Amino acid sequence: MSLYHDFADRTAKLISDGVLRPGDRLLSVRQACRTHTISPITVTQAYHLLESRGLVEARPKSGYFVRARLGRKLPEPNMIHPAGAATALAVSDFIFQILDSVRDPAIVPFGSSFPDPRLYPLDKLGRFLAGAARKLDPLATVTDLPPGNEELRRQLALRYLAHGASVAPQEIVVTSGAMEGLNLCLQALTNPGDLIAIESPTFYAGLQASERLGLKVIEIPSHPREGVSIGALADALRRHPIKACLFMLNFSNPTGSRVSDGNKRALVALLNKHRVPLIEDDVYAELYFGREAPLCSKAMDTDGLVLHVSSFAKSLAPGYRVGWVAAGRYAKAVQRQKFATSLATAVPIQIALADYLKQGGFDNHLRQLRRQLAVQEAQFVAGIEEHFPAGTRLARPDGGYFLWLELPQQVDTLRLHEEALSSGISIAPGPIFSAKREFANCLRLNFGHPATPRQREALITLGGLIRRQL
Repeated sequence: MSLYHDFADRTAKLISDGVLRPGDRLLSVRQACRTHTISPITVTQAYHLLESRGLVEARPKSGYFVRARLGRKLPEPNMIHPAGAATALAVSDFIFQILDSVRDPAIVPFGSSFPDPRLYPLDKLGRFLAGAARKLDPLATVTDLPPGNEELRRQLALRYLAHGASVAPQEIVVTSGAMEGLNLCLQALTNPGDLIAIESPTFYAGLQASERLGLKVIEIPSHPREGVSIGALADALRRHPIKACLFMLNFSNPTGSRVSDGNKRALVALLNKHRVPLIEDDVYAELYFGREAPLCSKAMDTDGLVLHVSSFAKSLAPGYRVGWVAAGRYAKAVQRQKFATSLATAVPIQIALADYLKQGGFDNHLRQLRRQLAVQEAQFVAGIEEHFPAGTRLARPDGGYFLWLELPQQVDTLRLHEEALSSGISIAPGPIFSAKREFANCLRLNFGHPATPRQREALITLGGLIRRQL
């Protein structure tokens, strides 16, 4: 017993000292036996002990690795409770001004909404796309009009089934990305002047879509780790004529929060009681860091009131602009909106993605992508903990690729955005995630790009710019 405890403690010290870093592979059993003159059973027991402490993880056929997520040094941000009145929106010009600043490839993309495209199998997808173009049946230009390519919808239905949800292909409408899906859902459910509930902070694209459609919003407070407040939502439903809810329940943008499976059930049951549909923007659900995927809200949808929106942009094919809506009882209404707006999504791309899903490499790609994002998250957090000033609060997500930070009260992240741009760094300041432009001392950072010396220098610079405002 003392031998394997001693070896485990020595290995744990190497991890705590930073000699072994998140994602590093431990010595194989054979190498450890030879190097430390100990038996295979001693090594195995030590690695099992380290695994039970949460320091390492076993990967099938690969060995043991230092876990990407170690410790929580910084406290979580506070949950802000926005005023409970409806808000007429005027945010688009403000948001576009900020977003224009992140297009330049010379800028360090901490403020970007996109991960590094090199994390995705774009070369392989390109071969599937070329094959789809060669074998394209001219009739597909008609048969693949909304709701979309039949085989792609069947493959999506199979993925829902794997996540515990029974979704018929006929319920799925293929869209030109998740953003179009959200717009189609809002158009199918609301009229100008209607009120919808959103979480706060929320993804700015939902604010832009709501403003374009002439909708009012009521902001529901969201915990930086646990997600939208069920109690606050229940109160809002009692007091206001809410026509629909637009939420991210899995690894929300910007906070990275995830609503627990139990709270998801409570939320869906609450909305069923009030007969209010849920539009769930779920583009990050496949990017979980744990062993199991979060439970899909469609698995709890007994009455067709959940319109589940997702896409391949974050999980497989950035730039391909293919998404979908599993629209429940509203499938025909969403399909009609699709006909009336963009008519159809590019047919060869739908065929290529269907062929890729059929050949079975998607889950293997996702496992690699999740591991890489988890490692990048740990490296990014370590840089923040080292270089940002005291008083910084940080919400550590269990998936996705965003970090939400609350800085000391006197920091103005709109001013910080301008100063960081002058230093070649983009950030996403907190006010763009609120209808009322709240979260003035908060920001969202993107860890979806592998750590480089340039990125590490940018974190040091950003930490210095924050200190200058204190």
